Amino acid sequence: MDQGYFVLRNHVKIPKIGFGTAPLKGEEAYQAVKTALDVGYRHIDTAQIYLNEEDVGRAIQDANLPRETLFITSKLDASIKSYDSALEAFEETLKRLGLDYLDLYLIHAPWPWDDKYGNYDQGNVQAYKALEKLYNEGKVRAIGVSNFSVHDLENIKKNCEILPHVNQIKYHIGHPQEETVNYCKNHDILVEAYSPLGRAKVLNHPKLLEIAAKYAVSTAQLCVRYPLENGVLPLPRSSKRDHIINNKEVNFTLSSEDRSILDNLRIESIEFGTPRKK
Repeated sequence: MDQGYFVLRNHVKIPKIGFGTAPLKGEEAYQAVKTALDVGYRHIDTAQIYLNEEDVGRAIQDANLPRETLFITSKLDASIKSYDSALEAFEETLKRLGLDYLDLYLIHAPWPWDDKYGNYDQGNVQAYKALEKLYNEGKVRAIGVSNFSVHDLENIKKNCEILPHVNQIKYHIGHPQEETVNYCKNHDILVEAYSPLGRAKVLNHPKLLEIAAKYAVSTAQLCVRYPLENGVLPLPRSSKRDHIINNKEVNFTLSSEDRSILDNLRIESIEFGTPRKK
């Protein structure tokens, strides 16, 4: 970290805590993003499949902040696995957001949500080559992937020109994804953590309650702080103003003993579904 930022391999700075927007939609998404920007977040994460890009974009416009102070991420729908369709989808995302460029654009998953864990290696290469074109043309400042395993990352490494700058994965206390995280760190790929709060099963875990109490913080704050200390960028999400504020108030440091306890904790992970609010 460097003064509240991680620095990507291409020297682009990315604010160390992002604001996630799944599965918020409509006025709820607008108000949440507007609140996040009002209270100091400058890193906003959305996606084509969230169906909230227009709402997020409206909140960005209404916040009236200098564009260069913001870091905006969106993601290519996981079902799109062709070069031309990826380029077209990107332009539609830009239009919905009302922006001239993105700071980060990701392939949302290595497989369509209705065929999880299917092999789409060739399609991922084609889609990623489209992202490389966008990057080389200056339409995005960084590119990457989401939910990619070591196999998926190796496929990109072997068949494309630019190694992903970012891999956004489900990462939270008790679900460390060590193989993928270690691969990313060894290849200077920043790991972003979606669902860092791990939902209620993690927030109410007795060990987290115990450790959080030692620092006079909430378990949610502990869950946001933990990835930061492991060099992972958390993307907490809430629609409640007090939670939005508290999730970024994590200026405390865990002892080596407590970090070790959390590193070795294993909590059954909650399987993600299609990241769309029904």
